[in-house]
Amino acid sequence: MVTERLDNMQSRVDTPQQPPTTPRAALATVAWLRAVSGETLDRLTEFAVLHRMPPGSMLFEQAETPAFLLCVVSGSVELFGVRGSDETLIELVGPGDLLLPAAVLNRQPYLLRARVLDEAQLVMIQAEAFRRAVASDHALCLAVLACEAAHFRRQVKSAKNIKLRSAEERVGCYFLKIAEQVLPAASFKLTLEKRLIASQLGMTRETFSRTLAGIGQHGLQVEGDTIHIINIDAARARFQLDPLIDGPEAVQPLAVEATTT
Repeated sequence: MVTERLDNMQSRVDTPQQPPTTPRAALATVAWLRAVSGETLDRLTEFAVLHRMPPGSMLFEQAETPAFLLCVVSGSVELFGVRGSDETLIELVGPGDLLLPAAVLNRQPYLLRARVLDEAQLVMIQAEAFRRAVASDHALCLAVLACEAAHFRRQVKSAKNIKLRSAEERVGCYFLKIAEQVLPAASFKLTLEKRLIASQLGMTRETFSRTLAGIGQHGLQVEGDTIHIINIDAARARFQLDPLIDGPEAVQPLAVEATTT
């Protein structure tokens, strides 16, 4: 879910005082890579570049075969499913995450399109060098496995949200989760366009707009891009957050066990 992706941005990276200026410095900000040896990270960055991309930049197209592994250092990237001229937002990816690493590992085409939402800084590692490093370094393999496990769990939670909740419940829980984070503030502004929120929540823009009218009856009043928290208790009673749907999903690599001979 989009709100979860925004929540997890800070949990997966330590924000540096100054933006990194080299691929090696950028990878050092990714918390779940801390158990990987400096030697392995040095080898990876011999085949890497650090790029800053403006909003709207297309990083890759659906069905394209990856030449690089992309790691988001700052900013955010939208992942879209595409059919003809239609596209739907599947996930919003933030700092410290990889962009569809399964395609890189399996030498298969990307299943989604990637486009920069906010100005983003990315480490681009040559695909073959990344595959060699994962195959040869146990700690890196466990770290990438943990990243993929967290991604899988986020997708399951998103599917549960769409399949088990009504449109009103999805929108209400989306707003309530943000409201809980900003309290005791009395209002907050949406940071994403409504069309993106609707797409992420599995509904059309028209359904999303119609749903907003009913939200005000349950303590959350919508005025343009601003949500006013009128009665938080009423909102909690109607839109009950579930940690198995709405909870954050951190990347937690297994510890590398020492081998004995």
